Amino acid sequence: MNRNPVAFFVAIMLAAAALGAPDMSVTVAPTLVSQYSFRGVRRGGPSFQPVVEYAAGPLTAGLWTNFPLKDRVPGQSNPEIDPYGSYTVELAKDLTLQPGFILYLFPAAHKKDGFYKTTFEPSLALNYTVEGIKFTPKIYYDVVLKQTLFEGSVAYAVPLKELGTEIDFLGTYGTFKATDALENSNPATKNWGEYWLAGITLPFQIAKDQKLSVGWAYTEGRNNFFKQGRAPKTVNTGAVGRGVVTVSYAFPF
Repeated sequence: MNRNPVAFFVAIMLAAAALGAPDMSVTVAPTLVSQYSFRGVRRGGPSFQPVVEYAAGPLTAGLWTNFPLKDRVPGQSNPEIDPYGSYTVELAKDLTLQPGFILYLFPAAHKKDGFYKTTFEPSLALNYTVEGIKFTPKIYYDVVLKQTLFEGSVAYAVPLKELGTEIDFLGTYGTFKATDALENSNPATKNWGEYWLAGITLPFQIAKDQKLSVGWAYTEGRNNFFKQGRAPKTVNTGAVGRGVVTVSYAFPF
C-alpha cells in the first residue's frame, strides 16, 4: 500500500488520463465546515476541507483533505488526507453499480494512543433513481480495521426556478462493526455502532461551471461501543449529535 498520498493521487490521475475519455474534467472545491463529524463520531471542530476531483467518463478520482482550525481532537484528522476513486457501471436505465475505495491517511496519528496512520476501505454501491428520488445502498469493508459497514442513503432535489437554484435533501443511515478498531491492542478491540444524518443543501450558480453551496445537516452516532477481550464494553464518547454547517465553492481548472 502506498503511504505517500501525493504519489498515490498522481498514479490515479495518470491511470484516468490513459483512458482518453473526451469528457475529462478537474474540479477544486475549498470547503469550510462548522464541525467535522464522520459517521456520527466527532473528529474536530471548525475545519477546512479542500477537495480536488478528476472525472473521466465513468471514472472518478479525487483527494479529500481535512485541516482542523479549532478544537482539534488529538490523534485524529490533524490533518487527514484521503485519496479516493470509483467507477460507474450502467446496468439499466436509472440503475448503476459503483465499486470504489477510500485510502485514509493520518500522518500525525499516534500509534501508542491506538490510532492507525493508514486504513484502506473498498466499497460497492448500487444507485437507483425512481421519480427523481435516488436510493443508494452501499457496503464498505476496511481491511485494516476489519470493519464491515452497511449504509443506505436517499437523495431528492426540489427545483426553485424563481431563485435559479434547488434544495437538495439527503438522508443517511449506517451501521458497522470493526474487530480490530485500535492499533497495538492486545487482545484486539472491537467497535460497533450506528449513525444517521439528515440535511439540506442550496447550490447557487455563481459563474459558468462555478457553484457556491451552503448546507446544514444534523448527524448523530448511536449505540457506539468499544470492547477489548473480556472487558466490559465502554461507550464511545465521540459518538454524539451535532448540527453541521457547510460552505463550499466548486470551480474547474
